[in-house]
Amino acid sequence: MAAPSSLQEQVLVEERSFSRILTLNRPKQLNALSFAMLSRLSECFLAYEEDPKVKIIILKGKGRAFCAGGDVAAMIRDVKEGDWKSGAKFFAKEFSLNYLMATYKKPQVSILNGIVMGGGSGVAIHGRFRVATENSVFAMPETALGLFPDIGASYFLSRLPGFFGEYVGLTGARLDGAEMLACGLATHYVPLIRLSTLENALCDVGSDDPSIVSSIIDKYSEQPYLKEESSYNRLGVINKCFSRRTVEEIISALEREVTDRKDRWITSTIETLKKASPTSLKISIRSIREGRLQGVGQCLIREYRMACHVLRGELSKDFFEGCRAILIDKDRNPKWEPSKLELVNESQAHQYFSKVNDKEWEDLKLPARSTSMPAYAFAKL
Repeated sequence: MAAPSSLQEQVLVEERSFSRILTLNRPKQLNALSFAMLSRLSECFLAYEEDPKVKIIILKGKGRAFCAGGDVAAMIRDVKEGDWKSGAKFFAKEFSLNYLMATYKKPQVSILNGIVMGGGSGVAIHGRFRVATENSVFAMPETALGLFPDIGASYFLSRLPGFFGEYVGLTGARLDGAEMLACGLATHYVPLIRLSTLENALCDVGSDDPSIVSSIIDKYSEQPYLKEESSYNRLGVINKCFSRRTVEEIISALEREVTDRKDRWITSTIETLKKASPTSLKISIRSIREGRLQGVGQCLIREYRMACHVLRGELSKDFFEGCRAILIDKDRNPKWEPSKLELVNESQAHQYFSKVNDKEWEDLKLPARSTSMPAYAFAKL
């Protein structure tokens, strides 16, 4: 069977009673988001928000992934041909959709069965309800790619308990469904065997009242077992170390933790940080820290500036090197430049947060939103 190519085929739409079910349909690409998919999702969400017959939007993925992120490989091809602005256009469309979902008037129920990474997190976590399963795998792996946690991640990561968001964002740590629920990335945990029944129940809900929708999901939910080796059980040491001001201080704090005792988890965390792009780590920690004090819109506007600087490649080419090593050649041996944290020029890292010096460039213009949005959405502003 040929891979779905048209705008309609890449996002399947099913109308059922009071609900609309949107299915991401690029299973061979783990439902990686194309520009066509972002356009289709935006079109649907805008239309359904104004349609009184639609009460709930259910978003899910076909195959073994909810969504593994944006289609970075396609973006890299365009940028390598000298068209960095096509990449900027992709990010603008994606971030605008993230903002629409974050401020949406009607309940969005994301069924996170499978891989939820990068850009996939953006079309899931900003929604009102996020349902994890025993198959869920969440990660923000951007620092290993020479990028940074984008799609509004500086907003939602900075609001996780303690400094767990810094840990997840800097290390790209993978979380299962139980961990997603424990830290708040998921609102519910529903076993895979109950998903179809839950979906049917949601389709019959003739109300867009979040409390009613939540009570329906509650009926099918359970409290999962958090594994003993879960990183969330390490929240004490994470708060102690990842609360430090700089990445260098975080690593030093972790190293002090293993001076008197062997701890494979801490050792592995240190190794992961040392393998990531030093530039990415520097701008990522600042982004998450700034996100603590900003609304979701401010976070997305700042992240768009950062993304455009990454695409231009004038400050660093780590993103292209990371994509080469991880996605293209797959040797998993990126050559970062600079290669060490202490070699990263602080003033150069600061430039990622400034406007792009291009007369045709402008800051991200987010879609206008209604002032009648629900309290939980208004609070994000």
